[in-house]
Amino acid sequence: MMIRYGTEKDLPAIVEIYNAAVPTRMATADLEPVSIESRKNWFRARNSSHLPLWVVEVDGMIGGWLSFQSFYNRPAYYATAEISIYISPDFQRQGLAKKLLQEAITQCPNLGIKNLMSFIFAHNEPSLNLFSSFGFQHWGLLPKVADLDGVERDLIILGLNLIES
Repeated sequence: MMIRYGTEKDLPAIVEIYNAAVPTRMATADLEPVSIESRKNWFRARNSSHLPLWVVEVDGMIGGWLSFQSFYNRPAYYATAEISIYISPDFQRQGLAKKLLQEAITQCPNLGIKNLMSFIFAHNEPSLNLFSSFGFQHWGLLPKVADLDGVERDLIILGLNLIES
């Protein structure tokens, strides 16, 4: 297993993994699959020095990915990043998300990030448990903000301050 920076040639696999999550209604508010073309600008906005996108390779196949996103895209929030993790159905329950999250936390000082946030549906217990196991705390609740096929879903904001007070 190897974690590395994603390249544009990885974009088809990244999109395929993302799209596999769409019908589960567990990890994304997208209701329809996205296209590779529609994700090119999103991908190009990632940069290795501050907001990277990493893929985890297992035996030459991309098993999952993690991306950092700007929080609220304002200068005062530069040291706070939102992260998202997606794992291929073929590689779930093999510890890849745990490895990616550990790498993210470890690399944050090198990226200039002091706070990590993740926005997770309240019914996504596996993700909530994963992030909680790394010390993420409940920073907020957005009740019934998502309509997934007629079911109103809550969004939980989890956060981790990486600088000891």
